[in-house]
Amino acid sequence: MIERRFEGRFLCADVVKVEWLAHGGPEADVASLRTVEAVLEDISALGACVQVDDAIPHGAAISITVITGSEDAKRQLQLSGHVSYCVFRDYGYFVGIRFSDETRWSSGVFTPRHLTNLEGLMSADPAN
Repeated sequence: MIERRFEGRFLCADVVKVEWLAHGGPEADVASLRTVEAVLEDISALGACVQVDDAIPHGAAISITVITGSEDAKRQLQLSGHVSYCVFRDYGYFVGIRFSDETRWSSGVFTPRHLTNLEGLMSADPAN
């Protein structure tokens, strides 16, 4: 598979809330807001991948909401964009999200649990 990302990504594992507009039902013009818990699998400045139980349509407007801060000062952070892919793998749907121009992620915005820098691992490998 050809890697199409323009920036480095970070593997992570964190539980987030995902919301998107779902079209369907008897009247296709009617949209409903769907909200589910998801596992944040990886993240970069321009996008992310989440794992969910149900498929989310390509192109759907979508947002990820995370809780940041300490117990005393919790706040919600929302990252918005559109679905760039949705594929079923083994035990769930992996949904790629391309963040909107107004939304960018950095570790200064929030740091997911279990964050791993793939580029850092590769440069630390003595075989490279």
